[in-house]
Amino acid sequence: MEKHCTDSRVKGVSTGTTILAAIFDGGVVIGSDSRASMGGEYVSSKTINKVIQVHDRIFCCMAGSLADAQAVIKAAKFHLSFHSVQMESPPQVIAAASVLKDLCYKNKDELQAGFLTAGWDKKNGPQVYVVSLGGMLISQQVTIGGSGSTYIYGYVDAKYKPNMTKEECLQFATNALALAMGRDNVSGGVAHLVVITEKGVEHVVVPGDKLPKFHDE
Repeated sequence: MEKHCTDSRVKGVSTGTTILAAIFDGGVVIGSDSRASMGGEYVSSKTINKVIQVHDRIFCCMAGSLADAQAVIKAAKFHLSFHSVQMESPPQVIAAASVLKDLCYKNKDELQAGFLTAGWDKKNGPQVYVVSLGGMLISQQVTIGGSGSTYIYGYVDAKYKPNMTKEECLQFATNALALAMGRDNVSGGVAHLVVITEKGVEHVVVPGDKLPKFHDE
């Protein structure tokens, strides 16, 4: 979800991006590329981390205006911290997604950002939610977003299988991001991946030169 501008009135920095989240047997993988662009043309950063931790076992990926997304996530972190103190327990993943949904809906006329929320909680296990531009909330087993996602719908439909192992899901996510980054000129950099399970959180970074290749350079 990048914001196209033909003049100098660019609202913050927009991310031509590829984001992904997928459930496997016992956990969830969420990941993204690391490139940020301005107006969809000028690459302003190659090292943006779009996978943001909002609570112990809950992460979000952002697409759209980076400034808008960062403001929403900052507010969501505050709400979830306050919620966990009130409830005296960690928030559920659906609670985090609902907070993002409410923030996006209430500010839908001002925001240009969407989110994937993924995590693990004791009640429902691994979960993935999409909070789209405008505040729609959907639960899915696997989902992709951003400008690079248009290149990999076929791959995701063909290769994602329920109840994959952690290793299979990590390879699936890495392959999907590599394919999108190879085709989308505003997706690129490194692949940031986070694995979330009952045991904890594991961060994986795949450098650009270590990503799998599917065609001759």
